[in-house]
Amino acid sequence: MVCALGSAVCFGTASVLQAVAARSVAPGTGSGVDPGLLLRSLRQWRYLAGLALDGCGFVLQIVALRSIPIYAVGAALAASLAVTAVVAARLLRVRLSGAEWGAVGVVVAGLAMLGLASGPEGERPGSTTLSYAMLGAAVAVLLVGVVGGRLPDRPRALVLGLGSGCGFGVVEVAVRLIDSLSPKALLTDPAAYALLLGGGAAFLLLTSALQRGSVTTATAGLVLGETVGPAVVGVVWLGDRTREGLAWLAVLGFAVAVAGALGLARFGEVGPAAGEEGR
Repeated sequence: MVCALGSAVCFGTASVLQAVAARSVAPGTGSGVDPGLLLRSLRQWRYLAGLALDGCGFVLQIVALRSIPIYAVGAALAASLAVTAVVAARLLRVRLSGAEWGAVGVVVAGLAMLGLASGPEGERPGSTTLSYAMLGAAVAVLLVGVVGGRLPDRPRALVLGLGSGCGFGVVEVAVRLIDSLSPKALLTDPAAYALLLGGGAAFLLLTSALQRGSVTTATAGLVLGETVGPAVVGVVWLGDRTREGLAWLAVLGFAVAVAGALGLARFGEVGPAAGEEGR
């Protein structure tokens, strides 16, 4: 759980840097899924620093996913929005309302409940069928991005954000499905390809969603996509459980943490618009 929370700190801080960088580059044309936007963002030092933090966060996320249930890790990752809000308040002087500070407290309370209720990760091995299903889901995320990029602004932000969350959710499940890290095993493991494709698609869709659409809408979709689906997969197919008699506390903590994160959805991007919104 400490690694999961450390991952949230890395991701939350990276969001501050990446969002400012994404807003500072010129928008592209055509589809809302713009690979050129990602390339232009990579020229910004803030975006590169954010990617470095993302790398650290990903390593911590892998350690957490190999130790505790997916639902606990997913809720902790959603809590990165609370980190983003606090970092934005400190570094960018974005003013948080009383309700938003309350939402930060709600996230912390939800994670505390999850920490008390979570058991060890499920011992049920993932099937080859599930690995191929994750690979198919990663491909579907790309297709959803192509279709969603052609929608009007508000539904486009929701679809791209939700698609990005599903891509990150594929990564969470794929980490659990990979049995061996030897090069030979990875080359023949569909879960490894699902991880790479899902993560790449998620970054692409998220960058486009933050730059083009409603930040709050996109981030709400992201939170839902990366928490609910993977949690269900972990419980149903991978055997994730809670401590004896504390299933109710885990469900409550998960719901509370995600609800608090949704209350902080505008901090999925903390550029000028978000800063003005908090004043």
